[in-house]
Amino acid sequence: MIGSNPFAELSSLIPQSAMQTYVIIMIALVVVGVVLDLIHKKSATYFFQNAEKAQQNRKKDLTDSDKFSIATQTLLVDVLTSGEFYNQKRRIAHMCKMLGFIIFMVTTLLLIFSAETSPMVAVLWHLGAASVSAGGLYFWFYLRVNGSSEGQSWSTVVKGDAFILSLIGTTLFGLIWSYLQSSGSSLTMAAFSLFLLSATVLFGGVRWSKFAHMFFKPAAAYQKRVAQADGSNENLPELGELTDPALQKQFPDIPEYMGSNPPNMGLGIKREAPRHY
Repeated sequence: MIGSNPFAELSSLIPQSAMQTYVIIMIALVVVGVVLDLIHKKSATYFFQNAEKAQQNRKKDLTDSDKFSIATQTLLVDVLTSGEFYNQKRRIAHMCKMLGFIIFMVTTLLLIFSAETSPMVAVLWHLGAASVSAGGLYFWFYLRVNGSSEGQSWSTVVKGDAFILSLIGTTLFGLIWSYLQSSGSSLTMAAFSLFLLSATVLFGGVRWSKFAHMFFKPAAAYQKRVAQADGSNENLPELGELTDPALQKQFPDIPEYMGSNPPNMGLGIKREAPRHY
């Protein structure tokens, strides 16, 4: 099963041209959904206005080498390894979903649009789907805020869960469909129908889901690193060192609320998991 192309076997029932047309439509829906989301939330407008202000407030000019180094750090830390997550379990689950989804999508395009593909592509397709399913299911049962922090049952579903459920459904039903197809089960088309329905909801619902932030988030992370490097500090005032006696004299509430050594004041709200339901 894992080394076979499930779409090649499906071509006896559904023409490959029809599968390719479906994929193109889904890509178009993603593009339209992302654009509409950016227009509605005005994320792009805010991003460019903020970047323009930061450009005016910068204290040093960055070289091309500096920008390349920042872009590399953004890719390796913020994108590929999800460095913004302090919760390691959430970080691992997010990486399983993100990296698995990228592998799953790239291999899907190769399996559907290429005339001949290596069995390794099919192996990666199954592994990518398994990675997304594992990360998504772990998130659903253990890491969702309304479950882990608010005490609600895992079976509680709200409108905002459409994204994660359709994501899990696309990869999980894809694996089930591939297995049933390879074993010659009579339930093959039922599993394929659920796979197709989940994928349609996932890509067709980009406008109302978190999908769009996958494209905007790397740019925002890069801009944040640039602001730190050029001294513009995201257009915030430069306070200096919180341990500086002169600064503490000017702002006496610093030692009052943060102690005499603010950088080492302790874990604070991170001291325990948010389970106060």
